[in-house]
Amino acid sequence: MKKYQNGLIVGKFSPLHKGHEFLIERAISECETLYIFSYYAPEFPGCEAHKREFWLKTLFPEAKIFVIDDDFVKKRFNISLPPFGATNLEERRFVGFLWLQIVNQPLDVVYTSENYGKGYAEEMSRYFSNYTNFPSVRHILVDLEREKFPVSGTKLRKDVHNLSEFLSPVVYASFVKRICFLGGESSGKSTITKLAATNFDTKFVEEYGRTLSEEKNNNLVYEDLLRIAKTHVEMEENLAAQANRNLFIDTTPLTTLFYSRHLFGKADPELVWLSHRKYDVTFLCAPDFAFVQDGTREGNGLREKQHEWYLKMLDERKIEYFTLKGTLEERLNQINNALTEPEISE
Repeated sequence: MKKYQNGLIVGKFSPLHKGHEFLIERAISECETLYIFSYYAPEFPGCEAHKREFWLKTLFPEAKIFVIDDDFVKKRFNISLPPFGATNLEERRFVGFLWLQIVNQPLDVVYTSENYGKGYAEEMSRYFSNYTNFPSVRHILVDLEREKFPVSGTKLRKDVHNLSEFLSPVVYASFVKRICFLGGESSGKSTITKLAATNFDTKFVEEYGRTLSEEKNNNLVYEDLLRIAKTHVEMEENLAAQANRNLFIDTTPLTTLFYSRHLFGKADPELVWLSHRKYDVTFLCAPDFAFVQDGTREGNGLREKQHEWYLKMLDERKIEYFTLKGTLEERLNQINNALTEPEISE
């Protein structure tokens, strides 16, 4: 049996770093049930509620996690989050309110790495005494001097890539720019994807559809197309955690959607949904390379048909993109220029 029944950690986790993880692991080791509340208004770019929830639930599935935004409290309690600059008293009473509304069990202990922790626990105890007969809340202070992990959310938000050692891979992956390459067959996208990754000293995602097709001697069945899209997304997520600032991606589920409809005249609804997956930058490779028949390509004008389809889909979905033209060297220069420009232009 552990020391405490119910424990609580409250934090912005913007971003969730290894100092936070150290605190949470300590609490999990001492509490039968650890609750984690995360809220902050306004949210920091790149650390939105859905991302914080994903980080926390991925790394600490055994904890009870509540990532709270204005929509959450307005719909459930008809109130708003404490505004920026709220007093300590307002913040502490808000957490007490959340605890009673969400958990409504005795709170044994709160964990912090901050000097304010003792006063925080005392105010929670006072707040609970007005509504319940819960015992007093204890405070446990963990690594106040940040000796284990000398970092803060403020420092990380200013320089997340150079301080990535303080982030778990699943967290760092959220800050990696996803850069995809689209294009018809024999338009140079696979080659340019690899060259760009080498040029930027990072990882790239291969076209899984081509890999599976070769494994099956170019005899794909309808069910393979959804498998291709889902596997490709898994590969993206795994490699993003290992990437250096950028991840270059050869095709997307949008490509798989084209082939599903081209080969079978239909597409699984989940594949259609996956085809709307968002990317930070999209490059469309123009069909201005000499066509190379490698034994798997259809030819007969399919490359031009694909290019026109991409143009139509990108326009319909209002996706901004760069068109890559010319030699490989020219295309690399276009990529370098595009990734240093403040805005994307077609």
